[in-house]
Amino acid sequence: MNIHEYQAKELYRQYGVPTGKGFPAFTVAEAVEAARKLPGPVWVVKSQIHAGGRGKGKFKEASAGSGGGVRLAKSVEEVEAFAGQMLGNTLVTVQTGQEGRKVQRLYIEDGSAIARELYLSALVDRATSRVSFIVSTEGGMDIEQVAHDTPEKILTFSIDPASGYFPYHGRKVAFALGLTGDQVGQCVKLVGDLYRMFVEKDMALLEINPLVVTKDGKLLALDGKMNFDSNALFRQKDIVAMRDLAEEDPSEVEASKYDLSYVKLDGQIGCLVNGAGLAMATMDIIKLHGMEPANFLDVGGSASKEKVTAAFKIILNDPSVKGILVNIFGGIMRCDIIAEGVVAAARELGVTVPLVVRLEGTNVELGKKIMAESGLQILSADNLADAAKKITDAVRAAG
Repeated sequence: MNIHEYQAKELYRQYGVPTGKGFPAFTVAEAVEAARKLPGPVWVVKSQIHAGGRGKGKFKEASAGSGGGVRLAKSVEEVEAFAGQMLGNTLVTVQTGQEGRKVQRLYIEDGSAIARELYLSALVDRATSRVSFIVSTEGGMDIEQVAHDTPEKILTFSIDPASGYFPYHGRKVAFALGLTGDQVGQCVKLVGDLYRMFVEKDMALLEINPLVVTKDGKLLALDGKMNFDSNALFRQKDIVAMRDLAEEDPSEVEASKYDLSYVKLDGQIGCLVNGAGLAMATMDIIKLHGMEPANFLDVGGSASKEKVTAAFKIILNDPSVKGILVNIFGGIMRCDIIAEGVVAAARELGVTVPLVVRLEGTNVELGKKIMAESGLQILSADNLADAAKKITDAVRAAG
């Protein structure tokens, strides 16, 4: 789960991480009120969307002006003008795709006198199962590009969870970033507070780009990108309360209500599968037969008839879906339950696109019997290759 920058900065303040002062705004009037609460003389007006590259992004609408999603204002009147241009318009960045994201909230922040821009992030390293820090002197830039062009400018290290954070970790970061004097002590505290926040809030990713040194020698976290472990949200009620459903794909939101793992893709073949590994194999074999999967959808090992029906509805809500492949290996999941769900969904929704079902495992013969006696146009497949060939051939034949 992601949160907005202004929400991330609220967390910074709770953990004593130094950051700029600012206020969220949902209307132009709120933006003006926020600007008046800040000392100025410079204000930063930031679009709040779940995507990076906002500053270099462009709005689709001409009424939004030529500026990007982050703008520098030198008067309250300029804050008002920028807020009017940005709110309600569509921002396109390198991470949004051409469709962009509608800006529905802003963050009005006090301007900072920046001397240096640095980079700091923390993430869970799957190779070591530890929290790893990535730091670089090249802040304000695309870190992937830095890694490609000048990898020597990046320091990466892990913290042993058994011993936890020690001040020498912070000093290691400070020296890598070229900090001196009082800045070293600031960095030791900063990294310690970030590590504590990362662990206590069950984060998967924390990125500060840029982490700045101001002209008076202070460290400030000027940005905040945070991602949280979805499996731990049950114990992070305050984080769940920050969820912005408007920033998520409506189909993925609907899938989460039924505990379905769903990700929309760009293809034509809708997939309904149990198990993430089988889902990946199903998508691969569809590509092997010359077509593209329209989604990743894992119904899990305990799918009910209602859950399968909900999965069908989500798949069919995608207008690009030209055919559906159901691929179930019944172990914990009984094939007859899946078959009942498929038949009920096909009848309720009036499925008009080709539908191929491959069942294997517990109660497979009963499952095939239910589908065969349903009177519906359901193609049965014997194995995964047969299923992929049948669905791709049927979609091509349907035009």
